[in-house]
Amino acid sequence: QVQLVESGGGLVQTGGSLRLSCAASGRTFSSYSMGWFRQAPGSEREFVSAINGHGSARYYADSVKGRFTISRDNAKNTVYLQMNSLKPEDTAVYYCAAGGIMSTFANRYDYWGQGTQVTVSS
Repeated sequence: QVQLVESGGGLVQTGGSLRLSCAASGRTFSSYSMGWFRQAPGSEREFVSAINGHGSARYYADSVKGRFTISRDNAKNTVYLQMNSLKPEDTAVYYCAAGGIMSTFANRYDYWGQGTQVTVSS
């Protein structure tokens, strides 16, 4: 069982930056691939980024490529999402997820955090 807690969301102006963190419980964190997803009001949950257990492979959605960076610190059981050059369309609740394989599909992840709100003002 893995419990995930996101933090770092907030209100930022267009062009600003935020760093999201997702702290995981348990002693097997490095065995999980981690993903970030987001969901805006009235929209489906969409993939943002993912990283494998050792941090050697990363995926990004085209919409965030070049602006967002995913990383992890297995010693701290934490995964991060550095978000730069934020746009109003990045406004959403951001969720981290843990699963056995790295995937862009939400249903491949077994554990989810409660989400953190990111709001980008224009």
